[in-house]
Amino acid sequence: MAKRKTKFVCQECGYESARWMGKCPGCNNWNTLVEEIEASGSAGKHTFNIGSKSAGKPEKITTIESQKEPRITTAMKEFNRVLGGGIVPGSLVLIGGDPGIGKSTLLLQIASQLADKQLNVLYISGEESTRQTKLRADRLGVTSDLLYVLSETNLFDIAKQIEEIKPSFVVVDSIQTIFREEISSAPGSVSQVRESTSELMKLAKSNGIPIFIVGHVTKEGSIAGPRLLEHMVDAVLYFEGERHHSYRILRGVKNRFGSTNEMGIFEMKEEGLREVMNPSEIFLEERSQGAAGSTVVASMEGTRPVLVEIQALISPSSFGNPRRMATGVDNNRVPLLMAVLEKRVGLMLQNQDAYIKVAGGVKLDEPAIDLAIAVSIASSFRDQPTKGEDIFVGEVGLTGEIRRVSRIEQRVQEAAKLGFKRVICPKKNLDGWTAPKGIEVIGVDTVQEALKVGLGQ
Repeated sequence: MAKRKTKFVCQECGYESARWMGKCPGCNNWNTLVEEIEASGSAGKHTFNIGSKSAGKPEKITTIESQKEPRITTAMKEFNRVLGGGIVPGSLVLIGGDPGIGKSTLLLQIASQLADKQLNVLYISGEESTRQTKLRADRLGVTSDLLYVLSETNLFDIAKQIEEIKPSFVVVDSIQTIFREEISSAPGSVSQVRESTSELMKLAKSNGIPIFIVGHVTKEGSIAGPRLLEHMVDAVLYFEGERHHSYRILRGVKNRFGSTNEMGIFEMKEEGLREVMNPSEIFLEERSQGAAGSTVVASMEGTRPVLVEIQALISPSSFGNPRRMATGVDNNRVPLLMAVLEKRVGLMLQNQDAYIKVAGGVKLDEPAIDLAIAVSIASSFRDQPTKGEDIFVGEVGLTGEIRRVSRIEQRVQEAAKLGFKRVICPKKNLDGWTAPKGIEVIGVDTVQEALKVGLGQ
């Protein structure tokens, strides 16, 4: 009988130690080391790999034939675009999101659409029984005979069923409930998640089956378990949104087969998720006309331009240290832009509270939104609204200059499509292209020029 030894494993970063410690030396988190029993010797090396092919030999890269594998497309164009054009055969995709946000609903809809295309689909639920999954399927109108449902958490039995059914698409919901018998730790631990994902990756690559796995998230919003999990998979998607709002955002943060930072918009209905083809209209439909502190920016989300409203509220502070709060943008960006407005424009903002919000629950992190934030702050401080037909795009430097941004043509075309009349952008972006009819593109070099054009001062 194999000898067993005890070790302590951090549930956040996977750091291993022979003794318990209150603080993990790897990630500096407290009370994250959990005792696990690891089998050594032959028992520790025991593994299984159903359906794997024989070991390959190295090949010269010049002799390997280039083949473009056809992607599996679904009926949801938004979902296809986030993945880079469709599902790649043999890929392993991780989807994370808050509890109740709609991850299982989305994947069950995708599974139903693929089954309707005469593809065998296996939906594995480790958290719900088959009858509970059937209740959701009835609500979504799922009626295909090619969609198989399995309620199982043992990875060996799951691999066995995949080998027997030979599906064209597999969903595992969720990876934190799957376990391997030869690993003594509980399901959801670092060892179980790492080894289970490794076996699923072998199954996907060796059989050419795309496998989608659902991952729980921590209270900070990141995927629970070891960071290695995100490195192992081919794509990482985050399903975001406010529970009290009907709109959901599917965001790609990693994709080996397409563009990263792509974004797809969905609306949660009683009968399931419905894709939103033009999100700019959704984000701007409740915009107040003639309100001070409101501007519109054309932001790039992957390859798609999205028009979003940025709101600012500047009010005198009653505290010694004025408050700086931001929702949807980096908190550190607000005081930086306010310092530029104080030094380069002469706005006395040091005794003012500042509240910045991106309307619609979108998160923007590209530098091109700097000018819109700065103009909205100045608009609220002066209590002077911007024109409702203006779009502001540009990166603001510390010396007050407006720096070049990428893909200005796509941003202007999206603005023209939604009826905007002017785009205020960096002057260096004006060369080499022609603006569409019906919209004026104004180039500016400094923040002072932008405020003169946008606010008329």
